[in-house]
This record gives sequence, structure tokens and C-alpha cells, in this order.
Amino acid sequence: MSNYTQTTNFATKDALASGNPLKIVKGTEINVEFANIATAVATKADTASPTFTGTATFASVSIASTMVYGGVTLTAAVTGTGKMVLDTSPTLITPILGIATATSINKLTLTTPATSATLTVADGASLITSGAYSLTLTTTAATNVTFPTTGTLATLAGSETFTNKTLTSPTIGGTPVMNASVITRGTAVASTSGTSIDFTSIPSWVKRITVIFNEVSLSGTTGYLVQLGTGGTPTYTTSGYVSTGATTGSAGSTQLTSTAGMVVFANLGTQTLSGAMTLTNITGNTWINFHSMKLASNGNVGGGSIALAAALTAVRITTVNGTDTFDAGSINILYE
Repeated sequence: MSNYTQTTNFATKDALASGNPLKIVKGTEINVEFANIATAVATKADTASPTFTGTATFASVSIASTMVYGGVTLTAAVTGTGKMVLDTSPTLITPILGIATATSINKLTLTTPATSATLTVADGASLITSGAYSLTLTTTAATNVTFPTTGTLATLAGSETFTNKTLTSPTIGGTPVMNASVITRGTAVASTSGTSIDFTSIPSWVKRITVIFNEVSLSGTTGYLVQLGTGGTPTYTTSGYVSTGATTGSAGSTQLTSTAGMVVFANLGTQTLSGAMTLTNITGNTWINFHSMKLASNGNVGGGSIALAAALTAVRITTVNGTDTFDAGSINILYE
């Protein structure tokens, strides 16, 4: 763009004396002035709907009425805080003041603004940013917003599916979930052969296990042992237990102690054993045992404890001497 610059000062000719050749107005002088005016007019922007080419620099911008920007009509103001008011339903919003980009008015992906900023749309909804990725949404219209992949979810409406989320003190229907207990039952195993029965892949969060004996018997008169295992491929702890089992009946009471496992004393090989042993995690990896069963016409009770080196992942039911075999019944577990 260029400004108009006057070449000839015609007013000074009026003061010259008659006969002075400079007093004459020449056609060439007039032609130069009109050429200067035409050049200035041709290179200046129009005041109504101007079109700019190249790089345009503005010291400041103030929009008092309307402006079309990237196919979007903007009204009211565009200020240094990044506030836009849209009076149409645009299909494209291009970046303004480094605040947001969007493919439609109903889907915004926020970037990190230098300062707090507000975007107000035509239906009255507003998206307010306050620092990086902090968003408050107030609208009656459907709006899809891209949130960061980490953070705290404060409020969520509708049906949602969560993956890899940790719930701290959740409630269901106003009742804390910690007050509820889900019991998982294993697959019953026939105790009709072999010297041991294993239950593996027990989750590390389990705090109570119930071992259930259903009319189980052995080939000999030894007792039963319940041993606890740790690790993915279980390593069973075979020492360090403090355990006692006793059989009571009309013939009196007989008991057996063991450090090799949680012992269930049964010295009548031809009679079947039914009942349950409860293993409870008291703290850390320390487990407590209590059992109460029947052995034919006799009672069978006992208890014990063991501190494991790692989280419990398996339970093995075996025999005290390691040679007597199972020959009847079935065994299963419950865990919670």
C-alpha cells in the first residue's frame, strides 16, 4: 500500500507575476497528479469488506459489530482473554488466540492456554478453561469433549464402562462396597486317588478361604494336612506351621500337632470325614486356621497359624505321612 504524495503545488502559481512561464498549469503536471492519486487508491484497502493479500499486521483489533472469520460469523468481541461469541451454527472453528480447535461446534479438543479463557457458543453453552486441561461444561446441547487420559473423574452421567480404574471407598446404592462380600466357588475334585489335591490361581486379594471335605477317606490311618502355596507356579510351604487337630468321641480324645501344615487328625482310616476348614488372613501374609468336622460318630476340631513369605495363591490338601492315598469323597474350596 502507498499513500498519495503531491508532486506539483498548484496554489503557489497564483502568486507569480503575469508572463512568468511557471504560472502556467501544464497538462503533464495534472496527469502526474492524477497518476499519483490512482496509484494510492488502487493499493489501499476498502473500508467496506476489504480483501488483504500477503501479511497484514494490526496493532490492535476491536470488533464492534460482526466479522466473518474462516467462514464463521463472529459478533460482539474478540479480546486478549480469548473470548468468542458465535451467532451462527458453524461447521468449522479455526484456531483463535491459541485456545481451541474443533471440527464442529459440538466437539472441542482443548490445548493449553497461556491464561484462563472462555468460549461461548450461540445456544448459551460455555466451555471455560482454567489452566491446562481443566474444563467446566455447562450446556443443554449435546457436546462431546476430549478429556486427558489421566486425572480425577468428578461427575459422570449415563451408562459407562470403566477399564483399569481404581475405585477408592466406592458405594453402591448408598452402601459402601467394602461391606459386601462376593464368594467364589472352585471346582470340586474327586478325592478318590493320589496323595494330594491342589487348588491354584487363587487371587492375591483373597482374605478368606474355606476348604470343604465331603465324605473323604484315606487308605490308611494317618491325618490330613492343608498346606498353603505362593507364586504363579506355586511353591508350597512345608514348615513353620503351628497346628493342632483333635478327634473326640465316646472313646476319649486324641490329638495331633504338626509344623508341616494345618493338620486334621483322623486315625480311623475306614471312616469318612465331612466338614470345613476356614483359613483367614489376619494381617499381611499371616493366615489363621479353624476347622470343625465329623469323622463317623466322632467330632474333629483344631486350629493353627502360618506366616507366609508372599501372598497366598494356592492350597494343597495332602496326608501327614505322604504315602496314604485318597479313596473316597470330594473336596472343594470357597474364597472371598
